[in-house]
Amino acid sequence: MGRKAAFVKRVSLLTCTLIISACAPAGDREQAVNRSPVPFKASPQEIAEVEVKTLEIGARAPDFKLPGVDDRFYSLRDFDSYEILVILFTCNHCPTAQAYEDRIVSFQREYEPKGVGLAAISPNSPLGLLYEELGYSDMGDSFEEMKIRAEYRGFRFPYLYDGDTQSVSIQYGPVATPHAFVFDRERILRYKGRIDALEKPGTGHAEDLRAAVDALLSGQPVKVPETKPFGCSTKWAWKAEWKKKVDREWNELPVDLQTINRRGLEKLLKNDTGKLLLINVWATWCGPCVIEYPEFIVIHRMYKGRDFEFVSLSADSPDNLEEALELLQKHHSAVRNYIWNSEDHSKLIEAFSPDWEGAIPFTLLVEPGGNRVYAHQNIIDPLEVKRAIVDHPMIGRYY
Repeated sequence: MGRKAAFVKRVSLLTCTLIISACAPAGDREQAVNRSPVPFKASPQEIAEVEVKTLEIGARAPDFKLPGVDDRFYSLRDFDSYEILVILFTCNHCPTAQAYEDRIVSFQREYEPKGVGLAAISPNSPLGLLYEELGYSDMGDSFEEMKIRAEYRGFRFPYLYDGDTQSVSIQYGPVATPHAFVFDRERILRYKGRIDALEKPGTGHAEDLRAAVDALLSGQPVKVPETKPFGCSTKWAWKAEWKKKVDREWNELPVDLQTINRRGLEKLLKNDTGKLLLINVWATWCGPCVIEYPEFIVIHRMYKGRDFEFVSLSADSPDNLEEALELLQKHHSAVRNYIWNSEDHSKLIEAFSPDWEGAIPFTLLVEPGGNRVYAHQNIIDPLEVKRAIVDHPMIGRYY
């Protein structure tokens, strides 16, 4: 085929594609746009503080266009087929939100066949969320982390992200996570508030939410149209200045490095602190160690308010103490930092753990009394380590 013929063929194919697209039903074209092949990339923005008022009973649902964890954009029109629409503001990190996840999943599974749609929206700006607020979770509220949570917990409803500008959340005004808004067929708000009155998993059955939805399905008014939600406050983007302040204060904390001998290491591993102890063995000459080390500081900041502590142990030669200290200072390692006081690493390995074959990095999670519940040689999976910590009975995801 000649160049001219090939060019004509390509133009013809393109023309046919455009014609088919133009002639497709409007709904199909809209779905094609909603399911754009280009994945959404989050870009949280700092925004000026505004007064936020919660939507009043009797108000119409504000429209929106938000990306879901399936990389599809959703608006109110996508829920037109449902008689009732529940818009639930929730998030990844909040212990109360996590406590209600099973009830949300159960509610959606039971009520969708009855004509009830559910859209969950994360209202939080990642810019306004401190590491220190993540002590009951294994992750924050970024869009990518929402994808992980939705898959991990088996969400079968749209989980939408509003963390870039929070424009939708500002219109609805969720006070806390979770905060439920229930709309009738005309998308008029008929109920707002809590899911039920009992946070602890297994103690409640979404009674308040179910009562409101059942009333609307039977054509009756909602007897209690408003309750007070409880949970973590919405993380508005104007809180970013507070986050910067907290980060700056952490970065200004002093960092020191102490030597430790075999006796000191044995005492450390017996763990009489009353806390869950995460210990990482690293060295300045170990590339993977240096790459992953900032993750341990994040983990420490997440769980330091709980019964948890991170301790670092450098396997550098004692002669390299200054170099090791410099790296720790660079990473703002304001934790207990030790350096092995001997050139004999075989004694370090022998004293440290029978699970350790000698390669670094090596990470160990130790209960009070010395029981070792997690051991990993080589670079860690941060999410795996966080789950090992937060799902341990000493820590936990709920109050």
